[in-house]
Amino acid sequence: MRLDRFVSLMKERGFDGALISPGTNLYYLTGLHIHEAGERPTVLVVSSDGNYRLLAPSLYENVVRNFPATFWRDGENPYEKLAWILAEFKLSSGKLLVEDTMRADWLINIFRVGNRGFEFYPLSSVIRELRMRKDEKEIDYMKHAAKVVDRVFEELLSWDLLGMRESELALKIELAVRELSDGISFEPIVASGENAANPHHAPGNRHLRKGDLVILDYGAKWKGYCSDITRTIALGKPNERLVEIYETVKEAQEKAYRTVREGVKAKDVDAAARGVISAAGYGKYFTHRTGHGLGLDVHEEPYIGPDSEVILENGMTFTIEPGIYVPGLGGVRIEDDVAVIDGRGKRLTRAERELITL
Repeated sequence: MRLDRFVSLMKERGFDGALISPGTNLYYLTGLHIHEAGERPTVLVVSSDGNYRLLAPSLYENVVRNFPATFWRDGENPYEKLAWILAEFKLSSGKLLVEDTMRADWLINIFRVGNRGFEFYPLSSVIRELRMRKDEKEIDYMKHAAKVVDRVFEELLSWDLLGMRESELALKIELAVRELSDGISFEPIVASGENAANPHHAPGNRHLRKGDLVILDYGAKWKGYCSDITRTIALGKPNERLVEIYETVKEAQEKAYRTVREGVKAKDVDAAARGVISAAGYGKYFTHRTGHGLGLDVHEEPYIGPDSEVILENGMTFTIEPGIYVPGLGGVRIEDDVAVIDGRGKRLTRAERELITL
């Protein structure tokens, strides 16, 4: 059970307990689908002795079954009930792991009901060691999510894109992804022409034109797990410099992919891509890391960047997505999802990587 492994690791690292609010960490450990609770305090308390209990508003009574829980109703003070749980678990002081994104007002009230001897540490410092390594079922879910985005890419190549607004295309991509999956893993990016020089451009009212290179970056979710793909396509014949940039990015992505294997540092994968782009004279236009971990979150450990000392292991999943972005001209990014399987990198996304001209 994941909770048991988490407790063992927490104890090994010298922590006395953990406070986990709704989100992917809580889902990973418990399998409970608890929506972001807004102002309603919802906290999973875990002790290094192996005890755990969820504090939740009463509206979840029919959702949380066969799991230790204490519910609070409107008019009751949830922090008093939390104090009871902390006392039951003998957590009056010590080192506590706390959800990195827990609301500040929750944390302040938790501090007030507990002993001021608590020392708080980020939950991510421990749980990432578990989440970085996917099991076979998790990778199967990610393969399915990857197949969805591949299929949507094939489908969109048949659409009449010329004259379409970026925002309109982004919506069509989102609807196509939702039809085939549990939902999108993030808001689609459509960046055309000079807008493609912004890696995270928000789709706007610009109409797609002949000669544009268009960056398409989108993802799907399946059973909670994410995919994330980027392809860059041409609408009509692009200028020669953009074609040169495209071929450079494609070569960089392939070099990075071939570097992936068990025992290699993540920064070496980044260096492989960055070396190709720098040698072509575009180093200053590659403005982000080469990739990021992928799983229940679309951005998680391990990060594939120039300073990442993470050593790749079987079960790790991440993106490889080098890009070149030239202000006033445009940009290119090619992104695939990769898993380390049997000691080598394996692409989960398989859509065409050659430059497609429509």
